[in-house]
Amino acid sequence: MTSKGSYYITTAIAYTSGKPHIGNVSDPVLADCIARFKRMQGYDVFFQTGTDEHGKKNEQKAKAQGMTPKEFVDHTAAQVKEQFDLMNLSYNKFIRTTDEYHEKEVQRIFKKLYDQGDIYKGAYEGLYCDECESFLTESQLVDGKCPDCGREVRPEREEAYFFKMSKYAQRLIDYINSHPDFIQPVSRRNEMMNNFLLPGLQDLCVSRTSIKWGVKVDFDPEHVVYVWLDALTNYITGIGYHCGEESGPDFQKFWPADLHVIGKDITRFHTIYWPIFLMALDLPLPKQVFGHPWLLMDGSKMSKSAGNVIYADDLVDVFDVDAVRYYILKELPFENDGNITWDLINERTNSDLANILGNLVNRTVSMVNKYFEGKVENCGVSAPEDQDLQDAAAACRDRVAAKMDQLRTADALGEIFALFKRCNKYIDETTPWILAKDAFKYARLSTVLYRLVDSITTGATLLFPFMPETSVAILRQLGTVPLPWDLLDKTGNYPASGGKVTEAPEILFERQEIGDVSKRLEEKYRPAVSEQEMERRVELNREIQGVAKINMEHFAAVDLRVAKIIECQPVKRAKKLLKLTVDDGTGVVRTVVSGIAPWYKPEELTGRHVIIVSNLEPATLCGVESQGMILAADTPEGVAVAFVDGIPAGSKVR
Repeated sequence: MTSKGSYYITTAIAYTSGKPHIGNVSDPVLADCIARFKRMQGYDVFFQTGTDEHGKKNEQKAKAQGMTPKEFVDHTAAQVKEQFDLMNLSYNKFIRTTDEYHEKEVQRIFKKLYDQGDIYKGAYEGLYCDECESFLTESQLVDGKCPDCGREVRPEREEAYFFKMSKYAQRLIDYINSHPDFIQPVSRRNEMMNNFLLPGLQDLCVSRTSIKWGVKVDFDPEHVVYVWLDALTNYITGIGYHCGEESGPDFQKFWPADLHVIGKDITRFHTIYWPIFLMALDLPLPKQVFGHPWLLMDGSKMSKSAGNVIYADDLVDVFDVDAVRYYILKELPFENDGNITWDLINERTNSDLANILGNLVNRTVSMVNKYFEGKVENCGVSAPEDQDLQDAAAACRDRVAAKMDQLRTADALGEIFALFKRCNKYIDETTPWILAKDAFKYARLSTVLYRLVDSITTGATLLFPFMPETSVAILRQLGTVPLPWDLLDKTGNYPASGGKVTEAPEILFERQEIGDVSKRLEEKYRPAVSEQEMERRVELNREIQGVAKINMEHFAAVDLRVAKIIECQPVKRAKKLLKLTVDDGTGVVRTVVSGIAPWYKPEELTGRHVIIVSNLEPATLCGVESQGMILAADTPEGVAVAFVDGIPAGSKVR
């Protein structure tokens, strides 16, 4: 295939303050999908990601752990790369901002901007966000807090260098107005224009003296370069930009970037600061910046401090890499935030991957083996439903491409699965098992199975950018290879005679009940138990004459106490579960998940006093950690909670 030209795509580099959660990983997974799709179309793609390693937070965390900043970021950068590699990313370059060549180039860039009068020395006195490592004006705050992360800001004063942002502001406004696709989606563009550019830009502080961990200003080493000026320039240093000299061949080939894929919370840095820095360097601006939405955890922004995070390696342990990739790419909408919980990803895996896709491939391979010993050919015995399937397969490529051009990966995946659904419908329409009963209809049966295998081959090829391992596994089972892009809008590509399916179909995705998922998670995170403790538990649970006997010592080990239910709400997508927030009288507020939703409404429980087992090992049920159990009885009418209203919370039950 003739190359369609170069395509340069980047992710926002990951900050190395700790192990990235699945929300952080969604950014490079999205970029990887786009990069793979462009390669499939015939582009010469350069995909860059990496780590942002300087700044005050890393300096503080390193000190707290008794490490040097470099030791700390070496460790966390390795964690980031491990999580990225786990998700099967096809990046060409993994850059670290502590790479020597990058640091030297940042110093040269800073000096150039200073020499040409864009940077000057002064003193800063204003508001500073430690989390985002950015200076803010009073007008930029939202409810008195940082507009990007929502955290508190604090007054700060120090000597600093400043960049003359206002010098380039009107030029940037004009550029955005004349390039309506520059910032995607439109809501991000409107936000940048209305909240930041049109009200007027103030000069930007671009150095610090209170921080030591950073790229030093070489002509004034008491200062380190502002972390965002350092970090943003990775997009050009990573492909061979040399400030003041002739840049390398990769820079000349790939710049300007075709697409920066970033989280919506850092849109301001990438669509205001970064373009202005590039204008000052007399470099072309990137063609497009996509500020994608967040992947929320059960409706809330993921936060390690709040404890509501999921990590990619944990998800992969329970499902697999492609199931996690599928969920991210399907559930991360173009503009609004997506949502993830353990039960949601399990539900998607069961319904879409096991039922629609896995079942389709399994029964197709099984029928080809059963009726034709692994080989089928197009005998030309057609029916009206054949043309409908062929039309769907032939149109799928361009439908997917149109959605990908709009950066709508969820919709693109929807087009591919619409083809797989059409294949399933085709099986129901043609009933191969009935055709097989009549020897005179074997030519028709062969044609049906050929059409089926041919269409699945098209869908599996298009699936590769989204789910690489699954795509390869399907094509291997069908005894064929990926189709070239130029043939994907045609049918009849499967060998007329020659392709042989595997003798036994492989299960692509296992169905799992959410209870089994919870059990696997509990086993993974259950604290280590000593041999003596295990023996004690075995003895405790040994059954004698059908009933487990315990002594007083064992009973005394169970901490029963009265607790007040202070809040109650349903557990999403779990019809039987209620999430109870209880006060056990010790000053500890805990969460208890109970399967009593069929018998009690939340408003009937709030304010009631119940008995809880307070020293039960925590267990995760449908994504919610349960830190105890309430006592209830099985009755002929259903479950009855043992209420003890009037007894103070915290009272021991003996």
